[in-house]
Amino acid sequence: MEHTNTAVSASAVSFIVAGLGNFGKEYENTRHNAGFIAADHFCSKHYIAPDRQKFKAMVAETSVGGVKILVMKPLTYMNDSGKAVREAMAFYKIPPERLIVLVDDINLEPGKTRLRRKGSAGGQNGLKSIIENIGSDNFTRIKIGIGQKPHPAYDLAAWVLSKFTASDRKALDSTLDRVTEAVELLIAGDTDTATRICNTSPQ
Repeated sequence: MEHTNTAVSASAVSFIVAGLGNFGKEYENTRHNAGFIAADHFCSKHYIAPDRQKFKAMVAETSVGGVKILVMKPLTYMNDSGKAVREAMAFYKIPPERLIVLVDDINLEPGKTRLRRKGSAGGQNGLKSIIENIGSDNFTRIKIGIGQKPHPAYDLAAWVLSKFTASDRKALDSTLDRVTEAVELLIAGDTDTATRICNTSPQ
């Protein structure tokens, strides 16, 4: 196969970074795809691209500080993200503590991020699917703000699947380097600094 020379052995991958979203042209630049956007940015910073299909996802492998990681963007659509994540975790024998999920959050304004080491799905269906499929909520998630619905009666699905406005996308883009740095710090074992970077509101 074409990727044989660059593939690493299963035991070599120590972390999984999963960006959540929906594949397809119609979903590009939608709020629900903030996790995909962050994963793509991380990959670009490491000169890789998630262009190989495996584990019901598009994947790429790289090393951060000598630690090999798998970056994945599930092809299962948001609500079934856990199926792809579970498959990859089982193959590489990755415990929940070494899973990092990049995901959108309607409770944070664009430009804001939050790192949580564990916890409930908080109504986010991708996180819910992962928790159900791997049987644990003890994994790190970096939540990326996409903003709340314009008014309470606004349909939630319509909101998260709506396109970013130019100003909101600019605010999202301002978080991407921060998210990438936090992922790198988590892989290096510096959880405290990663948390501070994500949870300190930008000036």
